[in-house]
Amino acid sequence: MPPIDVNPRYNWTSQEIEALLKLPLLELVSQAHDVSRANTDSRGVQLASLMNIKTGGCAEDCAYCSQSAHHEALDVSRTPLSRVGEVVAAAKQAKELGTVRFCMGAAWREVTDGPDFEAVLEMVRAVRALDMEPCVTLGMLKPHQAKALKAAGLQSYNHNIDTSPEYYGQIITTRTLEDRLETLSIVRAEGIDLCTGVIIGLGESLTDRASALGVLAGMNPHPESVPINALVAIEGTPLEDQESLPALDFVRMIATARIVMPRSRIRLAAGRQRLSPEAQALCFLAGANSIFYGERLLTTPNAEPNQDQRLLAELGVGLPA
Repeated sequence: MPPIDVNPRYNWTSQEIEALLKLPLLELVSQAHDVSRANTDSRGVQLASLMNIKTGGCAEDCAYCSQSAHHEALDVSRTPLSRVGEVVAAAKQAKELGTVRFCMGAAWREVTDGPDFEAVLEMVRAVRALDMEPCVTLGMLKPHQAKALKAAGLQSYNHNIDTSPEYYGQIITTRTLEDRLETLSIVRAEGIDLCTGVIIGLGESLTDRASALGVLAGMNPHPESVPINALVAIEGTPLEDQESLPALDFVRMIATARIVMPRSRIRLAAGRQRLSPEAQALCFLAGANSIFYGERLLTTPNAEPNQDQRLLAELGVGLPA
């Protein structure tokens, strides 16, 4: 394979991306590190916190998700939308721990106009007033709703594509990938940053992983933030018996995402708590420059903050300049 161009390009083919995923691991990580050094502050890792502001009862049937009304996941109860004061208190606590971005997630299929959406707008304004980056994940959006979120001060909208176009129907049947991409287009049109990534370990093939990254790498500009998630198998969901993902598969996805989207913020996301410190260090070397910080990611566990503080200190990694 010829040397990697460290500058962004938008015409990656799935075949090229799959070839990257198949490289010897150390060669892949080395190339990704070179791209990272040329395009990012390689010493800086952005800390993002995620708060579940409305739990359970989602009308989507995502096979991995404990919040779907179609599944009987254990230990997940429906809750109403959080109060604005609760969100502000959580955001202040996250900021004290060093968090820059505060993400708020509601288990909705799509946004509905009304009191709950107005409350979310107030949450966005309140988080922005704390001099933090507000991010929300609310499901599908209409243009006027995206406009309202932008006016409230929203920095970023999370809407993962999850998996490849070819494998999508095996994981979700209540929406299409095209639905997902339409919302991303609506968000982009309002000048809101895109936070959109993938989940690996769903039973997909290497070709599917390459195809999913190809969808993201084909966006111009690339998404500002790309979370790479590994399935956390939850009892009561269709994927409860899925085998755990090998740690080095996570490293390969991080490295390949960094190469094909050289200036995006590549976030080491769900599933990180199963990685050893050494595996996480490899992910940072391969170009990861953001993590979710805090003990929970919606309904799944995450690494404890004090563990993260020790690891980042040991690696000499701080906040981005």
